[in-house]
Amino acid sequence: MKLIIQIPSYNEAQTLPKTLAQLPKAVAGFDSVEVLVVDDGSTDNTADAAREAGADHIVHLSRHLGLAQAFTHGLDASLRLGADVIVNTDADNQYRAEDIEKLVGPILAGEAEMVIGDRGVGSLTHFPAHKRALQTIGSRVVSATAGFEIPDATSGFRAITRKVALETMVLSNYSYTLETLIQAGARHVRVAFVPIETNPPERPSRLISSIRHYLANSSVTVLRSFAMYRALRIFTAISAVMLLAGTAIGVRFLVAYFQGTGAGMVQSLILAAVFLIVGFITFLIGLLADLVSFNRKILEEILYRLRKHDSDPSPEPQDHPQV
Repeated sequence: MKLIIQIPSYNEAQTLPKTLAQLPKAVAGFDSVEVLVVDDGSTDNTADAAREAGADHIVHLSRHLGLAQAFTHGLDASLRLGADVIVNTDADNQYRAEDIEKLVGPILAGEAEMVIGDRGVGSLTHFPAHKRALQTIGSRVVSATAGFEIPDATSGFRAITRKVALETMVLSNYSYTLETLIQAGARHVRVAFVPIETNPPERPSRLISSIRHYLANSSVTVLRSFAMYRALRIFTAISAVMLLAGTAIGVRFLVAYFQGTGAGMVQSLILAAVFLIVGFITFLIGLLADLVSFNRKILEEILYRLRKHDSDPSPEPQDHPQV
């Protein structure tokens, strides 16, 4: 069994040596533990710092693609290197390395395929009150979208099996945390959460530069994922509201018409027709979106098979350039 700890990094030359120094050289249940650093087009000497600090593998991205794409490139490289389990952690030393053994425990026990480190975001003292509230509300929204209870949706400290890594497809350019959880819910992946502790922050978060920026990007990710994986449900719900409104207004017009007072209610008839037409069209859009989602599932199965074929373990050089 091989465990690979992957670390997406962007301009982390100052923090990487400390982060790498604390990573375990061995973890119970695994024959080998390797460290892979994804240099996301850094403009400092992140790659050199990672190499000097003892990283086993370095993936170079020729330009800065963002956290989500760096995470995906790390998964692809880890699969090619023969990882049975992949642990993702941050380069800024937010997560405690000693919790990695706790993180992979449910996977080794056969209880889960994905394990998320739960930071207890509602009570983190170094988070300001508005950020704690935002993280808590966000986790509830993602829970409703994914279909299972998620206490910490934005935690990047997670472990996944090889099979889940092969199935993972991240479309967002912002972050992978929310999208991968929604995907896990849609695919009925067994997900577990383990309580963890965090280190004091080394620097301000780069992902959440402002509340407005975070809300805008996270909302787009959640809406896109919900529409992608539960298209028929969301469009049917919208259609039902429209059809009920149109029917109610239409019935009101018919009652007035048969009572002889409908002459002055032509606007109600027009409004009822508009609601019914829009509701019917929305339902048709939902059906089309559902058909598209079936096509997407076929494409995902093809991607899974291609990844599985391409990621058969084979000798790899220590550094892996990526476009």
